[in-house]
Amino acid sequence: MLFTADHDEPRRILQKFIAAEINPFVDEWEKNDIFPAHELFKKLGDLGFLGLNKPVEFGGQGLDYSYAVMMAEELGAITCGGVPMAIGVQTDMATPALARFGSDEVRREFLEPAIAGDAVACVGVSEPGAGSDVASIKTQARSDGDDYVINGGKMWITNGVQADWICLLANTSDGQVHRNKSLICVPMKTRGVQVARKLDKLGMRSSDTAQIFFDNVRVPKRNRIGEEGKGFTYQMVQFQEERLWGAAACLKAHEFIIAETIEYTRNRKAFGKSILDNQTVHFKLAEMQTEVELLRALVYRAAEALIAGEDVTRLATMAKLKAGRLGRELTDACLQFWGGMGFMNETPVSRAYRDSRLTSIGGGADEVMLTVLSKMMGTLPKANKNGPE
Repeated sequence: MLFTADHDEPRRILQKFIAAEINPFVDEWEKNDIFPAHELFKKLGDLGFLGLNKPVEFGGQGLDYSYAVMMAEELGAITCGGVPMAIGVQTDMATPALARFGSDEVRREFLEPAIAGDAVACVGVSEPGAGSDVASIKTQARSDGDDYVINGGKMWITNGVQADWICLLANTSDGQVHRNKSLICVPMKTRGVQVARKLDKLGMRSSDTAQIFFDNVRVPKRNRIGEEGKGFTYQMVQFQEERLWGAAACLKAHEFIIAETIEYTRNRKAFGKSILDNQTVHFKLAEMQTEVELLRALVYRAAEALIAGEDVTRLATMAKLKAGRLGRELTDACLQFWGGMGFMNETPVSRAYRDSRLTSIGGGADEVMLTVLSKMMGTLPKANKNGPE
């Protein structure tokens, strides 16, 4: 069993926090295309939610991964996708490798303030020519004595506009593409770091997303996470938590849209009866609710395996794939049942339709997930064996 009575109190506190400190302001943040990350993260840090499964010596709670799943699931009750995603970047995308592989010195400098909510973090992997193809990134961190000198650029960086530091994946040698990369913590105020522009997105409007350039950015080598050349491996490990977190965050969000659609279609009349009374509507909603429960079972199973120390690449990849595809199918079906109102920005279903589309892209596109699974099944053609890890 993934959850116990010990999860009840932090769940209750988080639910109360979302109801009081987040949801009343979501519409304003969506309109402004940004939310106050430093202010909100500090409040979450004070409550201990930014380091549930992080080491206690750096301010974390030292709990197992089930608490991270609980938090991700509850964040799905936020009435937009952008704010939960930004929080997830802080807790389960930019910091897992740092917490696991970083030196005490680098964890003290970067992890501790991220857990406390005193610093906003982002993760820099994707580039204009290398999104899901992580091995093909071009950003270079050239060795110069005790420093790295970084040149290149990153694209689609969540929290990038407001971030205090970035967990950057860069090439630190000219070797084999899976063994020449390192993860480096780079303060965003370092000379040569430029937030080139705040990107205008289809959905996730309340979350700021940036394009970032690095022009002869000099950082000490002590900012590196773990061993040089192990960055690709560390990032693949980090991806597993990211993908599981993303799938868990979809659960309550999907259930919310189903519930809102039931309420709307029950009260909307057409041809002399409630829209909900049509078999195609209530059958489809029942099918979608079933799919959400199947996704929940997969997420919980993967989380239990992760806690047990097992390699969850297969299960996390499946969960990520299923979450993305279900989000597209579910929100499309529900929007259709809302009719003309579903096409209006003022309705929750239209926001969910836009926001959920990213799940099939971010953290590895559906096609990458399928390639990973095919590789693990031994069905990937030999010419493609060097595809995604």
